[in-house]
This record gives sequence, structure tokens and C-alpha cells, in this order.
Amino acid sequence: MTRDFVLEIGCEEIPARLMPHTLDALRSAAEERLAIARLTYGEIHTYGTPRRLVLLVRGLQEETQPRQYEVKGPPARAAFTPEGKPTRAAEGFARSQGVELADLTVRQVEGGEYVFVTKREESQSTQTVLAVLLPEIITSLSFPRPMRWGSRDLRFARPIRWLLALFGSSVVEFSLDDIVSGRTTYGHRFRAPGPFVVADPDQYFSQLEQAYVVLDPEERRQIIRAQGEALAKEIGGRVLWPEDLLTEVIYLVEYPTALLGAFSSDYLALPSEVVVTPMKDHQRYFPIVDHEGELFPYFIAVKNGTAEHLDIVREGNEKVLRARLADARFFFEEDKKIPLADRVERLKHIVFQEDLGTLYDKTQRLERLAEHLAAVAGLEGAAADFVVRAAHLAKADLTTNMVYEFTELQGTMGREYAILSGEHASVAHAIGEQYLPRFAGDELPVTLTGSLLALADKLDTIVGCFGAGLIPTGSQDPYALRRLASGSVSIILEAELDLALGDLIERAVGLYSEQGLLPRPAEEVSAEVRDFFSQRLRAALEDRGLRYDVVEAVLAVLPDQPTQAYRRADSIAKVRREDFFTQVLTAFTRVNNLARHAGVEPIDPNLFVDQAEKDLFARYTAVKKELLDLLTSEDYRQALELFASLVDPVNRFFDAVLVMAPEKDVRANRLALVRELRDLGLRVADFSRLVEEN
Repeated sequence: MTRDFVLEIGCEEIPARLMPHTLDALRSAAEERLAIARLTYGEIHTYGTPRRLVLLVRGLQEETQPRQYEVKGPPARAAFTPEGKPTRAAEGFARSQGVELADLTVRQVEGGEYVFVTKREESQSTQTVLAVLLPEIITSLSFPRPMRWGSRDLRFARPIRWLLALFGSSVVEFSLDDIVSGRTTYGHRFRAPGPFVVADPDQYFSQLEQAYVVLDPEERRQIIRAQGEALAKEIGGRVLWPEDLLTEVIYLVEYPTALLGAFSSDYLALPSEVVVTPMKDHQRYFPIVDHEGELFPYFIAVKNGTAEHLDIVREGNEKVLRARLADARFFFEEDKKIPLADRVERLKHIVFQEDLGTLYDKTQRLERLAEHLAAVAGLEGAAADFVVRAAHLAKADLTTNMVYEFTELQGTMGREYAILSGEHASVAHAIGEQYLPRFAGDELPVTLTGSLLALADKLDTIVGCFGAGLIPTGSQDPYALRRLASGSVSIILEAELDLALGDLIERAVGLYSEQGLLPRPAEEVSAEVRDFFSQRLRAALEDRGLRYDVVEAVLAVLPDQPTQAYRRADSIAKVRREDFFTQVLTAFTRVNNLARHAGVEPIDPNLFVDQAEKDLFARYTAVKKELLDLLTSEDYRQALELFASLVDPVNRFFDAVLVMAPEKDVRANRLALVRELRDLGLRVADFSRLVEEN
């Protein structure tokens, strides 16, 4: 027999940003503990609104599954005398397991004969088990900044006000910090504020709906989208639905009702980001655009409740946005009075980070690092000057009123003010792209100038934080350095920049040192940052579909050159299943196994005795220069095929000669030849790291 089970944790309003993770954690905790308790079920779901976390288990068995299991005891020789009499060890084991000596058995297992006892756990009622599990499930949930309220010891995202727990029509009785479970819940805070009693899980959903609570977040999402699209269609527009904003809004409301608001079209003269940012990031409104993507003077807001008094709510939302936009227009007009270049000096009064100087110091480092990047990227003349100019102006918008009020617009306003100040379009767009990507999956800089500036900015920040000892540990990364490093690698790979991270890191560290702003030893900082980037590079290559062993094989020889490492790894991945590549691996393995015995002596052709070793040396000499040239030109397939031409001479060599010859000089010379062959292979990749594919 089965019944449905529902648990509702009623709270003060939980921050929307916590809800997706919390619901996932609630489901995982329930699955784990139900499995441990041997409780089977049909389906498990979690739902949430700002005021409640809900766990629903369909088809939960009324009893746990019985279990029979064995407990291993001491070795038989310790438990029984040669005559078969039990020792104190046997008596102690039986007593600890609550069984009689007669219940002990001896079995042969790996490692010898041991004493065992067979035990059985009988079924328990689910009602009884849940009373123990539910407090564990609830207290297992963790939050970034949990609260403790009153004199209670319990910590949770927000104060818990009620607990509903129903197994079928029966209450699962338990208490949590003096909060006693029951069958009472509450509806919408304003539309149905009073408590009401729930008979069973089936009625729970219908009763909540009648109390103006749409429990399923996905249903709220569909309602908001449908209502918003219908309203936008009436004015010939369409709604922009940023997924992060939509996810936040569905966890801000229990009963969503979309409304159409408007603002003066005069504000459309402002840059679109100036209008959208206060609308989206500050007020949680959804912008509306026409079919060409141009902004409309309308927005979609979502009310937590019914359509009653909608005009009053609309008027309030419009009033708030109007004030925000008026401020934005004032800031914009004031900021335009000062050219962007004239703001750079003001950066001397803004601290970048304690111990790391001012933003003016950072600007000076960015200029020099950007100049170096431009040269490495092959830019000359005006193109190189644009990169340096963009670096000079990159942080100037941080002194503007607009960015001070709307920090989300940093970089964006720099781009707009650069254009208004008459800067070249390449400079302006680079300033706008410097913070990309802002998060995983975000867009990358489109222009080369923007890519180089973004790379310089991220690298400078990472090196500075490591220099100040602000290094990510475990899950703690307050300065988002992992994201910055991953973004840097993504930029290099996407733009196909042939850059050596080690060189860039050394230069960035050196710039801090020259300014006297590197609190820790330069060598330590450089080594730590290189290791930090190597981890991000490894992950980036695997994210592009490359097998882990191919990545390891290539990074062993190209540890800090992302673009070349990707191209080489991609080439190896494409040819590794071909016959000739198998031969390459075989030949490399043979020479690699012996090369470890080699010394540092150079090869002496006069010491060759057998024709096979003479032929191998001749072939090695002929192949080496051509192979290195192919690697330089990045013709990796041809390089691999050329290396494969050594397979036959290598095989003949091993068949014909004894490498570990008794004559010391002959042996050393043959080992030197083997070492050189191994090292030539390592110029391509460390093939010993490749594992056989299934």
C-alpha cells in the first residue's frame, strides 16, 4: 500500500536568489534519506514560493523494506580455540551484536576465515520513520547567511513560522525548535491571510490555489510569460525575457498578475542601457521592444496578487520608474559636460584594492600590458594605439555620476561617453567590452581591441589579488577570480590569440613590482597564478569536447599556450583512432620505457655498432628538423605522420640490438639515442598520458 506525502516549510519571505538551489537541495536531501531508510516511492517533486518550501512524494510505501545483512567479526582463529570453544573475542562480538554464541558462523573469505552473524531489520511504519527523517532533512539545508530568530537555536534562510506534514490523511508528528508539525497552512499573505486545515496531499494543492497561491514555479513562469506577451501584443511589441530576471520574479510572487506600464518616450533619447538597467535591475520590470528590437516606452511588471486595483499598482510602478529615469537623465547630462579623458586624473583618488594602489595605478599597468598584448597579437600603428588608448580610458567612467548610481553600467557608460567625447569607435567599443564575459555562458568580446583590453584587465586583477594573498580557497572566491581566469582563457581561445600565459603573467607581476605594489614575493605569485590558470585551461579544453587524457598529454608540453594547445589536442583527437597513430604510441612507449635509464651524454655516431642503430639515427636526424618546422607551422597531422615514419626503424633497432649492452660506452650511446627519440616525441605531446579508448 502507498500514500502520498507532503511537507511544507512555511517561512517569512525567502530571498528569490536562494530558491532554485534550496529546492534542489531539498529534493536531494529527501532522496538520500529515503534511500537510507529503505523507503520506496513513485515520484518526488519540490515546489516553492517566497513563503514556503514544499516536498511532495507520490506513492510512498507505508512501511520500510525489511533488510537481512551480515556483520563481519574477528578472525576465526581469534574467536575460537583449536578445540572449537568460543573465546572472549567471540563472546564480545556476540554481545555487541545482540545475538547468542550459537548464532555465529565461520566463513572463508578473502584474507582467511572470519566470524559472521546474520541480522535482520524488520519493517517499520513510514509514519514513524518520517518523524525522524523530516527534522534531519530540514536542518540539512544550508544558506549563505542563515538567520537565528528570538531565543531559538535553529538557523534557516528566514524564520520558520509553520510546518505541515501529511502522509495521506495522517499528520506526521514532529517538532523543530518548538515548532510543531500539523495540517495547518496559510494562503496568500494579503488575499487569504488566515490559517486553514488541509485534509490530505491531494486537497493541499487545490486548497492553496483557492487561497491564491500558485505553488509550481514553472506554472508561475508560464502565467507571467503568457500574460506579458498578450499585453505587449496589444501595443505591437514583444517582451524581452532575461531568464535570470524571470527566474527571480517567479520566486517573488505567489499569485502573479502581469501589468503593462508606460513611461515618457522622451527617455528613449537616452542610451538604451540607461533606460533598461533601472527598469530591469532595480525595479524587476521586463522591457518591451518593437519587432526590430528598438525599445518601446512600455514595460511589463508583475503584481503579487489578483487584478484588483491594478490601475493603482500600475500608477505606482510608473511613478517609481519615472523618478529613476529622471535621475538617470540628469546624471547623463551632467556627465557629458566633462570629456572622458579629463576624468582619468580623478582615478588617483579611488582605491583599487587595499595594498594594490589606486585605479590610476591600475590604469598605468593596463596601458603597458595592453601595449605588450597588442604587439604580441601583431597589431601595429593605429590599431595598436587604439588598444593602449582604450586601456587609458577604461576605468574613467567609474568617476561618473551614472556609474556611481547604476554600477551595472560600468564599461557601458564608458563606451557611450567615449563616443560623445569623439574617441575612435574601436576605442569606445573596447571600453564597453572590457568586463566580458561577466558570467559563465556570457557573450565574449567581439572586437580584437576589446579582447585584448578585457584580457589585460582580468590578468591584472588576478595577479594583484594573488599578490595581496586574496587567493580562492575551496568554495570561497569573493573576488570571482576563477570566473576571471576562465573568461581570460575563453577570450584567448575564441579570438585564437597565440599568447603564452606564462609571459603575460610575468609581465603583469613585473608591473606591480615596478610600482612597489606587490606585497608578496614575485616568484611565488607568478608560480601560483600559472598553476591557477593551468586548471582553468584544462577545464576549458575539456569543455570543448576533448578527452581528458588528450588534454593532459598536450598540456604536459604546452602548459601555458591555450590556442596552440587546443589546436594540437584537437588534431591528436582526430587521428588517434587511425592505424598509424597506434604505431606511434607503440614506438613511443618502447623508447619512453628505456629513456629513463639514459644519462646526459650526447649521441656519438662513432660508437654505433649495428646497422639498425645507424639507420635509426640517420632517420631520426632526417626527421627532426622537418618535424620541428611542422610544429612551428602547426601542421600537427603531418608532424604526427612524420613521427610515425620512425616506427619501423625503431622496431628494427629493438629487434636487432641489446640496448642495455654490457659495454658501458655502447650502452650509454644507445640510451642517448633512445632518449633523443623520446624527447622528439615529447615535442609533440606526452603520449604516455594517453589511455586506451573503450
